[in-house]
Amino acid sequence: MYTAVLIDDMPDALKVLASDLKKHCPEIKVIGKASSVVTGAKILRTIEPDLIFLDILLGDGTGFDLLEIMPNLKAKLIFITASDEFAIKAFRFAAIDYLLKPLDAEQLIEAVQKATQLIDNSTESIDLLKETINNPSKLPTRISLHSQDKISVISIDNIIRCESDGNNTLFHLADREKLFVTKTLKSFAVLLKDHPFMRVHQSHLINLNYIQDYIRKEGGYLKMINGDHVPVAVRKKAEVIDLLDNKNLF
Repeated sequence: MYTAVLIDDMPDALKVLASDLKKHCPEIKVIGKASSVVTGAKILRTIEPDLIFLDILLGDGTGFDLLEIMPNLKAKLIFITASDEFAIKAFRFAAIDYLLKPLDAEQLIEAVQKATQLIDNSTESIDLLKETINNPSKLPTRISLHSQDKISVISIDNIIRCESDGNNTLFHLADREKLFVTKTLKSFAVLLKDHPFMRVHQSHLINLNYIQDYIRKEGGYLKMINGDHVPVAVRKKAEVIDLLDNKNLF
């Protein structure tokens, strides 16, 4: 059994969330509810839940204001937000669980399962989320990656390439560190589409700034600055060669 506190400034939303948790996630026991930053802080000073369902926009401030008041929270956070393009993008970069209103039962169950598997909180991920939401027109420069044993917030510029491994992705970084992340390569291709990345093969997403050479033999492959060889799909060869010929790198 895990405990939870629900914080939302809409009474109906609180009722629906509590009801959905009881119906779909019986392992979660709601031990507190709040409708504002102030009342949320009061509750969290007296009890320590495993999970906090936190609305971003509250009547007297934001969920971030509450986190600043209570900087030492150990609960796993699941944010609640309206369907806003910039907010959703920010959540994806920060790799933090979120639920969209109106709540979807399957998404709720998935978020709770993920949270109960890892009852912790990453301050860096929260900072990244706040930074991205507060500057929606600015392209994020960092990304939060969840591996099996840690959460890493890294500079996007330090990613040399990403390699598919089934439904998982292996990140190759400039410092030669490798991170194994339990998300698909496709999801990162979408997330990084506005950055200098290209999916040159079904299994490979590369940072264009780390290309050293295009080698025509052996079917055609890219040699990266770190010495890695990355195959180029037949349908991508013309695009890659044109890009290199015209030096249209970022």
